[in-house]
Amino acid sequence: MSDAHALRYSKIPLNNGSDEIPALGFGTLIPDPVATKEAVRISLEVGFRQFDCAERYRNEEQVGEAMRAVFQDGKVKRKDVFVGTKLWNNNHRPERVRPAFEASLKRLQLDYVDLYSIHTPFAFKAGEEQDPRDKNGNVIYDDATILTNTWKALESLIDGGRCKAIGLSNVNLVQLKEVFDIARVKPAVVQVESHPYLPEWDLLEYCKKNGIVMQAFAALGHGIEPKLIDDPVITGIAKRVNKTRAQVLLAWALQRGTAPLTTATSKGHIEENFDVSALPDDAIEEITQGIGTRVRLNSVVDTGIPGFIPRGR
Repeated sequence: MSDAHALRYSKIPLNNGSDEIPALGFGTLIPDPVATKEAVRISLEVGFRQFDCAERYRNEEQVGEAMRAVFQDGKVKRKDVFVGTKLWNNNHRPERVRPAFEASLKRLQLDYVDLYSIHTPFAFKAGEEQDPRDKNGNVIYDDATILTNTWKALESLIDGGRCKAIGLSNVNLVQLKEVFDIARVKPAVVQVESHPYLPEWDLLEYCKKNGIVMQAFAALGHGIEPKLIDDPVITGIAKRVNKTRAQVLLAWALQRGTAPLTTATSKGHIEENFDVSALPDDAIEEITQGIGTRVRLNSVVDTGIPGFIPRGR
């Protein structure tokens, strides 16, 4: 493998002492079920080996079907693919964690997952409704269920062997420290929105210090205004190094030590997003120091409602 291509295949060790996560990941938040199956198949064949799923995306079945077909064809081996999925807010009560986990495994048609994370630190009203609302349209929260108790229920999944690592998503540094300090099984991965407009340097520093992988979603800005991919610093570097703007952003994320997630449905964009190679040091520095815009694109950290998922899904 050439040095130029090594970045896209890089892996980060997990703090469980035995596993590692392919740093460049494919996110499966794709509304259309047919498009989900096709995108997962293509991404596996292109070379992606890390997949981020969630029960809230309502497409674990399609992800599982696509993976199973590729595995059965012998094109890719299950052991070479890192699959993570997430517990949704209506299942935070400790007694609901294992049934939710088993249901995800069944939908994904897998014997185990490499990572199971708490999707957000907010507990919603327990039940089958993923988006419980009162008569005024406000989310119904479950104030009696706290994050650390949900975490302890996740720890018991590790003991069963069908879950290799556990993590958190959409937390801030205070919430992460709260869980880390009481955890028998430490968080292996923390997934948060992160990109040059929201670098989360303090969180990244804490994660590196404690052997936690910081997974970065919306690494390309998710097409939301202000459009990160149109930032003049990014476009200038892309032109200078003869790479696309998406490839520049993903390389920056990888070279700073995070594990970025990217989602696409067309074969061309999936191939583009995997064709990442290292940027020169001066380009990394220019992005890090030269972009001053600060904006969060997804308000999920404040409400538990993921802004990238249409209401009603």
